[in-house]
Amino acid sequence: MKTIIAACSQNLSGNCASVQTALRTLLAAPWPSQRDLRSWLQLLSVLQWVLSFLLLGIVSLLLLIYLVFTSFWPISALYLAWIIFDWDTPEKGGRRLPCLRRWPVWKHFRDYFPVKLVKTHDLSPSHNYIIGSHPHGILCVGAFCNFITGSTGFSEMFPGIRPFLTTLAGNFRLPVFREYLMSGGLCPVTRRAIGYLLSQNGTGNAVAIVIGGAAESLSCRPGITTLILKNRKGFVRMALQHGAYLVPSFSFGENDLFRQVVFEEGSWMRSIQQRFQKMMGFAPCVFYGRGLTSVQSRGFLPYARPITTVVGEPVMVPKIEDPSHETVDMYHEMYVRSLLKLFNENKTKYGLSESDELHIL
Repeated sequence: MKTIIAACSQNLSGNCASVQTALRTLLAAPWPSQRDLRSWLQLLSVLQWVLSFLLLGIVSLLLLIYLVFTSFWPISALYLAWIIFDWDTPEKGGRRLPCLRRWPVWKHFRDYFPVKLVKTHDLSPSHNYIIGSHPHGILCVGAFCNFITGSTGFSEMFPGIRPFLTTLAGNFRLPVFREYLMSGGLCPVTRRAIGYLLSQNGTGNAVAIVIGGAAESLSCRPGITTLILKNRKGFVRMALQHGAYLVPSFSFGENDLFRQVVFEEGSWMRSIQQRFQKMMGFAPCVFYGRGLTSVQSRGFLPYARPITTVVGEPVMVPKIEDPSHETVDMYHEMYVRSLLKLFNENKTKYGLSESDELHIL
């Protein structure tokens, strides 16, 4: 009996010693610094944004379809009724939620890269504007951060101006995702939606359009700045029809966020991408970024590269309900000249060399 008690006492003493040793080791280990915590928060903010844009719509659609075959089918039925009732809202200015634009997570999102907004000229609230956003890049990080979130101070720099960002109309057909997009101030890149903001929503509206679109994303690569703009003139015609001033903007560093496998013109992979783009409205790019665990690993998160979005000088545009082709061409040329001036005056300030040129196709 004494032998058993002694063995138990020795075992308990050993366990206590092990616990004490573990506690000492834990206390001796370095705790995460404030810098580490900030880095983790920034990484998580970017992760939730990427997952939202890539998966939220598809996952929500599949979930609602699944619920149809369960006892929770009324949820799907009610949401379908809501979408039918609310179908035209994206085309009529959406449903912006200021609280979402001020969400603290966007400050961590901004600081991850970081993203900076630079103002060169004032925008009067007595006019409406079409802001051309260049380049497209892979996920339009600069345009989203500056025109949808309030983290870079757009409202403070341009008081009285309400920014909107346009995206593919098909995104507003996806359940739940459409609510997420509208709450931030996104609207479909359609004539009806843009026309509503420029004619029936008062003045002080700035509609940002990523003019190069999906076609431009196919040419996105670090060190090369190519814009699809030469034959993109619909935005100029709309500006003339509504008397909206044209404002060029350029996000330096946008093309450095991902690495893309670029297929040469004429190759069979390039032709597949272009056909997919014509059918679906977006291009299936083959790209990669950093992984979640380390910068050295590969994944779908963007690299932390600084992005500086410079908003240029407005091009004053008269209101002409039915502008001629010559008039559209003239103001398109004025816009291109203003964009080239903006690029050349700022390229050496934000990471490019004096010899870098802007290629417009």
